[in-house]
Amino acid sequence: MPSDNELMAITGFRSTPAVSTLVERLVDLARLDTDVTGRLLSGHLCADLPLLGTIAAGFPSPADEELTDTMSLDAYLIANKEATYILKVTGNSMIDAGILPGDLLLIERGATPRDGDIVFAHVDHAWTMKFFRRRGASVFLEAANKDYQPIHPQEELTIAAVVRAVIRKY
Repeated sequence: MPSDNELMAITGFRSTPAVSTLVERLVDLARLDTDVTGRLLSGHLCADLPLLGTIAAGFPSPADEELTDTMSLDAYLIANKEATYILKVTGNSMIDAGILPGDLLLIERGATPRDGDIVFAHVDHAWTMKFFRRRGASVFLEAANKDYQPIHPQEELTIAAVVRAVIRKY
C-alpha cells in the first residue's frame, strides 16, 4: 500500500492529517484493512453477494432461485490476505489447464506447493507459471500445453508462490 506521502500525491491533499482521516474512513468502510502492526492492507474486493442456489451444467433442469446464503468473494478466494497478490497471464503454456492470456491469477506467496499445484517459480534465472511436479527426490515444472516440454532445473528452482484462483472477465 502507498505511504502517506504517496497518498498525498495521489489524492492531491496537502497534509498528512487529511490523508489519515481519509484512510480511517476507508478502514471504517472496510475498503482498507490493517494488519496487526497497523500497516495498511487492501480491503474487500466487493460486498457480500447473494448465493441463490445451483444451476445444472449438464442436462437442463428447472431453475430454483432461492436465497440460500450470502458470501464474500474475498473470504472464498483469499485465505492469507497479507501474502496474496494478483498477476496477469501472458503466454499460452497453461491453456489446457484453462488458464488463458489476459486471465488474472490470485497468487499466495510463501505457500508450500504440493505435487500438481500450479506455481509461480523462478527457474534457472527466469520466471514462469507451471504445474509443480515431484517424483521421488526430484522436482520439475510441467506446462499444460503439449507444445511445451517439462522444465527440469539445471541450476536453481525457487517456488515464489502458489496459484489459488483464476479470474476471467467475459
